[in-house]
Amino acid sequence: MSVLQVEGLEAGYHGRPALRDFDLEVAEGQVVAILGPNGAGKTTTLTALAGALKPFKGSVRMFGRPAPGSLHARARQGLAYIAEDRSVFMELTTEENLRVGQSDLKTALRLFPELEPLRAKRAGLLSGGEQQMLTLARALSRNPRLLLVDELSLGLAPKVVERLLDEVRRAATETGCAVVLVEQHITQALKRADRAVVLRRGQVSLRGEAAELRSREADIRQAYLSN
Repeated sequence: MSVLQVEGLEAGYHGRPALRDFDLEVAEGQVVAILGPNGAGKTTTLTALAGALKPFKGSVRMFGRPAPGSLHARARQGLAYIAEDRSVFMELTTEENLRVGQSDLKTALRLFPELEPLRAKRAGLLSGGEQQMLTLARALSRNPRLLLVDELSLGLAPKVVERLLDEVRRAATETGCAVVLVEQHITQALKRADRAVVLRRGQVSLRGEAAELRSREADIRQAYLSN
């Protein structure tokens, strides 16, 4: 079943498009990675898909219906959106963060048992990796039907990146959650994705099955360098 269908999406800021002619379809249990250099339009894409940025034109359908206009309305239909900045409440404890937004505490701690000894610790005192585990645990414990993830691995150690991306892949495989993953780590993203799209200057420069694109990493890296 198709969870997300995007046709002819154009979006940007102050009347200037940062994304043009973008098409995408994601089915249940699929992970689609969006790759590209800084400024290629990846975050603009995800923000528009989430409903946090109104597109100039094009259509977004979720679960077979036109997507509602706002992020909050899309969240009520089963969307979870992890933005580029670490979206934790720094003054709240780990447990309080997990309880915000009706997250299921037991599920969150089962997914990331690393958080169990940190339940009473303020989120602002956690490491960057622990904060991202907290962010992802909170999102996945709500059992989303569609997960949008923007640069989950930014600034983190390789082992933490692998831990987080493995959990994203597991959620797709075991729960049927559809995932759109914006990621700078090309190799790590392609290992977990089913398909990938490469953006360059706001337009798709390459797309295909992740298994096929793994053999074309040199082409993808060239798109990064030539942006």
